[in-house]
Amino acid sequence: MCGRYATYGPASMSREARDVLERLELDLSSEINQREDHFNIAPTQRALVVTGHEEGHAETGLLRWGLIPSWAKDPSIGARMINARREGLAEKPAFRAAVRKRRCLVPASGYFEWQGEKGSKQPYFIRPPDGSLLLFAGLWEIWRGADGEPMRTYTIITGEPGKVGGDIHDRQPVILAPDAWEDWLFAPADVAMTLLEAANEPDLVYYPVTKAVGSPKNDTPDLVEPL
Repeated sequence: MCGRYATYGPASMSREARDVLERLELDLSSEINQREDHFNIAPTQRALVVTGHEEGHAETGLLRWGLIPSWAKDPSIGARMINARREGLAEKPAFRAAVRKRRCLVPASGYFEWQGEKGSKQPYFIRPPDGSLLLFAGLWEIWRGADGEPMRTYTIITGEPGKVGGDIHDRQPVILAPDAWEDWLFAPADVAMTLLEAANEPDLVYYPVTKAVGSPKNDTPDLVEPL
């Protein structure tokens, strides 16, 4: 599961990552560095997402975390759909249309997981050791309420953990390497699904952080500092 994450500058990237984003006509690193930092992004909040469109172009925007299927009558369902399990994803009614047409990338500097017994769980922050930006595989949707106004929402796809993530939790976000970003956004669904299966955990480190991250009201740099 991924229930909290952070996106803040400076957002460094490899040459390969910058080349891919240049082909997509996106300056993601600069955009993150110029935006307000967020150290505790929580479900139902809006965050920066890279969306892929059928016309073959990508764009950035602020979407609400927690996917609301287009057919949903009650938007509260989104609070239960912050994550989408990789297994059987293409067959699930809430996600199968998005798998075909609306895939996205979710930028993150790192993410939080909790470990321990209920009532005394210790939060950990998991991030690349060099401070580089991660891009999670995600899906997005457009939902319209009774007033007809569109709301764009997203979910983060999770899979089996890697060596580092598995020390903390039995699930983790699917983190895509730069060479998979374009295909994840634009390739046919069957090709995109193979990318999820092939995704490998990048170099990551983790350390304990303050329990203050448990409250979504808190959004300060100390939340990602080691204890």
